[in-house]
Amino acid sequence: MPTMKWIDLTLTLSVNMPGVYIRQVKTLESDGWNARNLDIYTHAGTHMDAPVHFGIPGPTIDQFTPDQLTGKAWVIDLQNKEDRYLILIEDLGEAADKIQEGDSLIFKTGWSQFVESDPHKYRNRLPRISEDLANWMVAKKIKILAVEPPSVADVNDLYEVTRIHHILFKGGVIIVEGICNVAAIETEQVTLMVCPLKIKDGDGAPARVLAGISE
Repeated sequence: MPTMKWIDLTLTLSVNMPGVYIRQVKTLESDGWNARNLDIYTHAGTHMDAPVHFGIPGPTIDQFTPDQLTGKAWVIDLQNKEDRYLILIEDLGEAADKIQEGDSLIFKTGWSQFVESDPHKYRNRLPRISEDLANWMVAKKIKILAVEPPSVADVNDLYEVTRIHHILFKGGVIIVEGICNVAAIETEQVTLMVCPLKIKDGDGAPARVLAGISE
């Protein structure tokens, strides 16, 4: 039986992240065990969106099934693009003709390198999904789109960020944002696994995201 090598594409949640608050509530010395309380924004770090995030009818985060959150993904190399680059259909290269209905996409932009080194750039100068590409993904019935920036669109442009999310959500594309470590993937395809926290009626949730490579 073939074995699988797993690459973790998940940012580590810490108090240094916007929207993450952690405090100690139990200690080994006084209570017999250690425990902390977590107060986490549902779209902090590596996370998955649900349609209700932008007021679109559809499953809430707790209603997605494991089958919906796993499958074959193509890794698209989009490194070394200028700030605020608008990703077009042609940027998919030869993979555009190979991608099949139900496949997923991972965009390797290298953007996660700015999470700590340049958080302003990470949030405000990110590469974005063009409207034509979003519509192409819907027509192709892409299962999951996973990106390194904290959003698939410009978070400072309400029209753009709303429009792109609406297209993808209405077309059934699952959105995963804030992944990292994509540079460690050297293959064209992986098995993608997304494991969001199962929050009732959730608009989104922090997620553990893994890429599996057959050995």
